[in-house]
Amino acid sequence: MKATSIPDYERTFAQNGIDSSGKKFTFQDLNLPIRNSNQTIDFKQCKLETDPKNFYYEQETDKKKIVLHFTMGYLKGDIATLTGSDHVSVPFVIARNGTIYNLFSSKYWSYHLGPGASGGNTQMSKDSIGIEISNIGPLLLNGNNLTSVYRSSDVYCSLNEKSFYVKQNSKVRGYEYYATFTNAQYASVVRLVKYLIARYNIPEVVVDNPAGLMSDADFAAFSGIATHTNCRQDKTDIGPAFDWQRFKDGLRDF
Repeated sequence: MKATSIPDYERTFAQNGIDSSGKKFTFQDLNLPIRNSNQTIDFKQCKLETDPKNFYYEQETDKKKIVLHFTMGYLKGDIATLTGSDHVSVPFVIARNGTIYNLFSSKYWSYHLGPGASGGNTQMSKDSIGIEISNIGPLLLNGNNLTSVYRSSDVYCSLNEKSFYVKQNSKVRGYEYYATFTNAQYASVVRLVKYLIARYNIPEVVVDNPAGLMSDADFAAFSGIATHTNCRQDKTDIGPAFDWQRFKDGLRDF
């Protein structure tokens, strides 16, 4: 899907609540206070009409860390995948327009790190809160176009549309090109992280190397904000297009 088409695509989901697999959702707008501040955060509670608890475990667990992901997809498909029956999900998905979709309470858990995750998939998924940022992720060069890694026909942008991608001097986890994030997404992820660290008393500590793989012991012991690449050698998220310094500055200046 072309990057320029995504705003309309996301708008239709907000209007009719139907994901790419045809599942129907209802929405409720929430405005909640952020502890230890005079600010609030807006969520769009996104509830599946049938089997609403089929994709997460309604079990409260202690939270030690926040793990940032990108979806490697587009919003309707992201929501469809994260509300399947395999219990692989996260409580929050951030659309490119900055809307924060809340799929289930962050005090519960679902698998989101995957097999082979440092520290163990089950325990680390319980210990952490996953945030998925809707973003197609790595891109492949096909002629003068950049496409998704799934299909060469899925054109995301041209090389001339430089605001939609970044190019690395050398490959990062096997790819040179990555899709950029929107200003609205940066603002929302900062606000959401601020809300979560205040709610769960998670240290405002950002991992030193967002692309570096951590050992089992180091990832298990870490408390703060990390990325999927910190616990999986085979993952690309959150990727080099995410401006880590901008994110840290946003937390500091919030």
